[in-house]
Amino acid sequence: MNTHMGNIVIDNEVIAKYAGSVAVECFGIVGMAGVSMKDGLVKLLKMDSITRGISVSLQPNNKLVLDFHVIVAYGVSILAVADNLIDSVKYKVEEFTGIEIEKINIYVDGVRVID
Repeated sequence: MNTHMGNIVIDNEVIAKYAGSVAVECFGIVGMAGVSMKDGLVKLLKMDSITRGISVSLQPNNKLVLDFHVIVAYGVSILAVADNLIDSVKYKVEEFTGIEIEKINIYVDGVRVID
């Protein structure tokens, strides 16, 4: 972003970390998913590696596209969880960065029973 006092550059990793922390607070989200390329298994990522389940790209029109690979809780409506995730992340990330979000893609890579 260009301002009257200079340029502001936000690294994609910063946006991914913030978006991930917002996402795991959403109802029905157990966590981010990491897919092993070697054997194709999906695993729940720990908070310190949460950004591996999120892809951030800045489009030529200066809008963000976010891809989330998530694990949802068993027994919840995936549509309701996805809508909640989109609304929360869109609002909070746009507020945090000042960059408009063009699209949020959600890939449900697993379901977990939580106690």
